[in-house]
Amino acid sequence: MSSDRERATTVARLAADEATARRVMDAAAESFDPQAAVVGASEDGPDRWIVAIHFRDPPNETAVRALIALTAGPDAAKGVAFETTTPQDWVKASHEGLRPIEAGRFVVHTAHYRARVPPNRIAIEIEASLAFGTGHHGTTRGCLLALDRIVKGVKKQRAAPTKRRSLRAHSRPILDIGTGTGVLAIAAVRALRKRAMASDIDPVAVRVARANVRLNGALSLIEVACVNGLATRRLNGRYELVFANILLEPVQRLATPIARNLAPGGHVVLSGLLRNQAVAALAPYIARGLMLKARIPLEGWMTLVLTRPNRAVAARRPSQ
Repeated sequence: MSSDRERATTVARLAADEATARRVMDAAAESFDPQAAVVGASEDGPDRWIVAIHFRDPPNETAVRALIALTAGPDAAKGVAFETTTPQDWVKASHEGLRPIEAGRFVVHTAHYRARVPPNRIAIEIEASLAFGTGHHGTTRGCLLALDRIVKGVKKQRAAPTKRRSLRAHSRPILDIGTGTGVLAIAAVRALRKRAMASDIDPVAVRVARANVRLNGALSLIEVACVNGLATRRLNGRYELVFANILLEPVQRLATPIARNLAPGGHVVLSGLLRNQAVAALAPYIARGLMLKARIPLEGWMTLVLTRPNRAVAARRPSQ
């Protein structure tokens, strides 16, 4: 049986403007099995992008065109070109087309762009061949932008000696539910310099996340576990920061355990949500005493940032 390095692969390419390219990338990432196809895009001139979908095996070209027609219109579907590549490492070739993604102070990149990251940014290297979360999807970038805002708030607190920081001694102040590639956990420990627990129900994602944690030199700071949500004592604690970049139904279902395990003054970042799902996602968290702090709309997706009020601070306000 031939290895990945010995087989020829098929690439579907499409030239489009940036907005269309992002829509096509999101649709492809959601529609194709990540073990069978990897999607990337690269800039090819002023407002001209090339989207490349690398398939491990020859795809159904009619189905690919139909997906692009639904996402970007019939003209874009007609412009898709299919070609067969020479035998090579198909994952490596596809990742070379994934440009670095910037979100606030964070830059998510593959090994191909390692030397190009500016020195004043927090670089996160991800090899995401078998799991969701390269940073290119709007939900992941939304979470990184939310983290950037939270980090700025934490720095302001540290500069103000009269304000209390929550639960400094907690051994794992950060929890990343549905970690995928581990990108959010890695970004959080890099920025906040605290320990994290990263969990996922998919064993493949857990293996990929561990590999990425090792690649980024964070093995001593991040524990990766294959568990379902917060349905284990292993994840119980008082977290300062919780990520749940998953889907609407599990986001709603996890409202009670997340609220129960969130420290006063802590933050929750919810994503994996379409814009019209934001209210439905918020409702159970507001009902459990959390407050909406920010909405981050991005490419049809919505990221929500909530916080648990610090009761001591809230109690002082009426007398001020």
